[in-house]
Amino acid sequence: MSVQTLYTAATGMDALQTKLDVIAHNLANVNTTGFKKNRANFEDLFYRNEMLPGAQDSAGNRTGTGTSIGLGTRVASVQTDFLQGTILKTGNPFDVAIVGTGFFQVKDPNGQILYTRAGNFSKNPEGNLVMGSASIGRLLEPTINIPRDATRVEIKANGEVVYYLSNSQQAQVAGQIQLATFANPEGLIKLGDNLYQQSDSSGTPNIGNPLDPGFGELRSGFLEASNVDPVNELIDLITTQRSFELNSEAVKTGDQILQLISNLRRP
Repeated sequence: MSVQTLYTAATGMDALQTKLDVIAHNLANVNTTGFKKNRANFEDLFYRNEMLPGAQDSAGNRTGTGTSIGLGTRVASVQTDFLQGTILKTGNPFDVAIVGTGFFQVKDPNGQILYTRAGNFSKNPEGNLVMGSASIGRLLEPTINIPRDATRVEIKANGEVVYYLSNSQQAQVAGQIQLATFANPEGLIKLGDNLYQQSDSSGTPNIGNPLDPGFGELRSGFLEASNVDPVNELIDLITTQRSFELNSEAVKTGDQILQLISNLRRP
């Protein structure tokens, strides 16, 4: 029985180590633009049923409860929380925050469309808007081109991008920023670099303009901050650490019982 205690407690320590990794990742990205915090979900493992509920006892009576011994726990999933992050003012016209639902679309050099909540864009040498955090310069999709001689650029709440030339007060349209939504955004594959990839679980993207029904709005000159709450993460870190210590104590206790049993067998 004590051997099983060791294995059961070990599953708890292993699962809690994963949770600690998740918390550490959240805290490391507390200042990452558009980052969405993660949460480890646990589930209990199989049970050893020594007596099922409703079984007959020695007197022929039905038992109200059974005897089931659990065999530990494991991490069932690591879930992403897409709660809106704080909107921070930067004043940079190429910084764009999504308020509400949706993802920016960016194109990889291989032509693959990826998705992000990080709107810290910049111009490449050709004047196209690219994802500012990507050293390889992933293009915003659809492509938005700003001429070299543009003196002022505005990105409207509905995603329309306009610019002004020095010799004219007439706004010129550079393009339209579109957003993508998913039936199950938690099913998106995390790639790093603030990027997500669609999967069979997320479903296919629904493309639309900002302010369309079901889509958020854009705010130029702002960025969406990480939605990690450091205080809550630290509290979760402390409770997880204590839970890990309790499981380690169960391992020690199981080992001590095994030693006692081994000593009883000695002549």
